[in-house]
Amino acid sequence: MENASILSQIDDLGRATLTLNRPQIHNAFDDVLVAAMGAELKRLEEDDRVRLVLLTGSGKNFCAGADLSWMRRMADYTFEENLADAGALAELLRRLNALKKPTVAVVRGAAYGGGVGLVSCCDIAVAATGATFCLSEAKLGIIPALISPYVVPAIGTRAARRYFQSAEPFDAVEAHRIGLVHEVADDPEPVADRITRALLKCGPRAMSAAKEQVARVAHASVDQELIRDTVRRIAEMRASAEGKEGLSAFLEKRNPSWVKG
Repeated sequence: MENASILSQIDDLGRATLTLNRPQIHNAFDDVLVAAMGAELKRLEEDDRVRLVLLTGSGKNFCAGADLSWMRRMADYTFEENLADAGALAELLRRLNALKKPTVAVVRGAAYGGGVGLVSCCDIAVAATGATFCLSEAKLGIIPALISPYVVPAIGTRAARRYFQSAEPFDAVEAHRIGLVHEVADDPEPVADRITRALLKCGPRAMSAAKEQVARVAHASVDQELIRDTVRRIAEMRASAEGKEGLSAFLEKRNPSWVKG
């Protein structure tokens, strides 16, 4: 799938690469890109060929956040129009965060504002050594409200209180220190390749269930209800066709059916 703002490709291993494709404006997004990206994520989630999704940007930068021309239009919106507009972006972030397939962000150059939100919504993030990040909204007299449900868990409340208010840019080393990215490398592509190949060795349903499990226990109290839930989840996975295949493959010292080659 290709259009003016999004490129999407699926390789032979089932890795889908979704590329923000507005390099002339540093891959800043507007309502058109938001709609296109949301639709494509839905399509990739429903495509059985796709095992995982890589998110990246064309050109020198990952994503500069909201397009300035879009922001100018927003300045004249009514409150109701702003609600609808914000709701579309909020839905995109929710969909990316909850995608039932692993997601990996590969960041080169700048990731500002909403770009940091996209990185935070992905399960795994790899950054180039020269990448820079900024939660710049406060400089514009606004706040990073829509991305906050994803950025705050990614970087923690202490770092969020600093960078949400100061709007200071920070480098990839700091992004790694505060938990926004998992690895930093001069060339992030080989790192992303290594990580995605590891993901491809894991059961598709198991990875989806693992993501749900993290969300379930992240802020839950360890009580009898939670314990019963974990017992039910592991029992379901053990009894599933994928669980039985994985165990059989391990005992028979062979690759499970979902591993190609």
